[in-house]
Amino acid sequence: MKVTGFTFVRNAIVYDYPVVESIRSIFPLCDEVVVAVGNSDDGTLELIQSIDPEKVRIIETVWDDSMREGGQVLAVETDKAFEAISEDTDWAFYIQGDEVIHEEDYPTIRAAMERYLKEDQVDGLLFNYKHFYGSYGFVGAPTSWYPHEIRIVRNDKKIYSYKDAQGFRKGNNEKLNVVPIEAWIYHYGWVKKPEAMQKKQETFNKYWHDDAWVEDNVEKSETYDYDEQPKALEPFKGTHPKVMHDRVERLNWNFRYNPEKHRLSTKDKLKKVLKRFGIEASYANYRIIKVKQN
Repeated sequence: MKVTGFTFVRNAIVYDYPVVESIRSIFPLCDEVVVAVGNSDDGTLELIQSIDPEKVRIIETVWDDSMREGGQVLAVETDKAFEAISEDTDWAFYIQGDEVIHEEDYPTIRAAMERYLKEDQVDGLLFNYKHFYGSYGFVGAPTSWYPHEIRIVRNDKKIYSYKDAQGFRKGNNEKLNVVPIEAWIYHYGWVKKPEAMQKKQETFNKYWHDDAWVEDNVEKSETYDYDEQPKALEPFKGTHPKVMHDRVERLNWNFRYNPEKHRLSTKDKLKKVLKRFGIEASYANYRIIKVKQN
């Protein structure tokens, strides 16, 4: 069984992405990692080159900054990395530059890849999510953030990145057939230096909206105000992946969470009630299937 990781990145230093930690977190599960490094002006290429030349294969890309709708450019860059995966690869492990795998989940992930390797009806594996916000001590309430997503897919070039690269489709806009596994993606996209987060807001919104929208809707500031987050959070009671420990210790800003200010919306409260009865009300960009035991 050959496993190849793939990801894309641009200006990781300016936007304070934990991309090195992200890539290293899937090393124990991958034979190779393909990284599409977009045209950057902050030393991102050199950063990726410094990780492990024997295991990381870099393809240099140029982003189409004229793509200003739906985050589509992120899917285009994801597909560039996916297309570069060698034909002898069985599973492709997708990891975004702000996502990290916990070493505790390695056995579960590897066992799932081996279990479903010959089950051709399985297009991919579905992961759970922990979304950190403001600091490394808080995660988003499950009903307020997307709870699951596909992060391992077959090396089938009929599969492609969908919309803003959050998920995948195949063929003529078909949802992938997936199996859920008890493994987690640690998403740190909302935990970074406030200055870097503000820069990201100003830049990344341009991949969804025109300049007029950005001018009217993105607050002008030197730093991002985490305290204005409207979604409900919960204390994080677990441990962080080992590759993240140094970054966690370097956190140098204060985040004050006020649960009275950030309550669950009516919609999220309904999701929470339904979840108690085993009903998943979140949008599912995939089709969950059951595979009979041999």
